[in-house]
Amino acid sequence: MDTSTAGSYTAKLIDGPLEGKTVATAFADSGDPRARLELPGDSGKRYVYSRGGGLEFSAEDDSRPTAVEYRFIETLFD
Repeated sequence: MDTSTAGSYTAKLIDGPLEGKTVATAFADSGDPRARLELPGDSGKRYVYSRGGGLEFSAEDDSRPTAVEYRFIETLFD
């Protein structure tokens, strides 16, 4: 197992203002993918995404996903 990526996975943003983008993110303390992501945007905006149903696993290690789909929930303004 590659220890440089043992604590992270790719979040695939499948809709909303960041549709089609991917971001690397760390697993929650429990070892599961995060249920919710809050991503910074322009001009004090923050985009909130929630974990969807899509998971991808590597052929070498199927214990934790390498990529997880996230759906747009809302935009927060500072």
